[in-house]
Amino acid sequence: MILTVTPNPALDLTWHVDRLIEGGTHRADAGAARAGGKGLNVARVAHAQGSAVLAVTTAGGRAGEEFAAELAASGVPHALVPVAADTRRSVAIVDRTLGDTTIINERGANPTDLEWAALIGEVVERLAAASVLVVSGSLPPGAPETLLPLLIRVGRDAGVPVIVDTSGPALLRAADAGATVLKPNMAELVEATGIADPVEGARSLIGRGAELVLLSLGADGMLAVTAADLVHARLDQPLAGNPTGAGDAGVAACAVRYAAGDRDPASILRLATAWSAAAVLTPLAGDISSRWTELEQQLRVSHPDPSSFRKDPS
Repeated sequence: MILTVTPNPALDLTWHVDRLIEGGTHRADAGAARAGGKGLNVARVAHAQGSAVLAVTTAGGRAGEEFAAELAASGVPHALVPVAADTRRSVAIVDRTLGDTTIINERGANPTDLEWAALIGEVVERLAAASVLVVSGSLPPGAPETLLPLLIRVGRDAGVPVIVDTSGPALLRAADAGATVLKPNMAELVEATGIADPVEGARSLIGRGAELVLLSLGADGMLAVTAADLVHARLDQPLAGNPTGAGDAGVAACAVRYAAGDRDPASILRLATAWSAAAVLTPLAGDISSRWTELEQQLRVSHPDPSSFRKDPS
């Protein structure tokens, strides 16, 4: 079973408009509301592709009631820890003309120490049946700095590989705590490490304690970086659509491979890149297109020289 933890869930609201004009008034068909947050998106994708999952997260307030109702209707197995604060909301506006998506994320409210303890207790209880633990998404402002390392530690103590998708200082704390896999994008990697070279930046996280870094490069595909290996996968042409769930789909693919006992970076990268691309073709985060097998066959996979990713300082 893939066990996912979403420390800062959101009620995701998505609208599609013909063209987004700054300062303008727009008309749209009824928007979609979905229980979201990166860990929940991971669980949705893996569940839809036939993997056993359990999504653990929190819910509170009126938005939390709508969040819980939608999640129950989705059929994704889950366990909700009640909290007093309102579940945050996230708004995505998709521009059909340009293929761009504008996102506004509420920051979220920090649960109390007792509520965090209940979340950790839920994770510990469920780990006995898990084959991989995924901790994915942001932390709410004020969250304890020890939270993420503690979740990684309980996973490692249970003998379960831990995949982490986060950003900022939390990314460094996850590496220091020995997360098995980290999945930043390029901007997140530079922000956390201060290193512009993608391979050097990824290997700095490996030097801190991670085993594998899956690095999203946007239209340039994805890298799988270990201490000894470097693999690159990309499509010849970028895809237009909604990229908001692409990284989560890549994490889901990685979790599925790890749950099956697959540790080969190239194998993990192929599926992660294909699922990420397939997510762009769907209107909502947490879904992937059935075209993912076709996209996987179109991938260009190589073992490049690390220096090929260094930018010319001139």
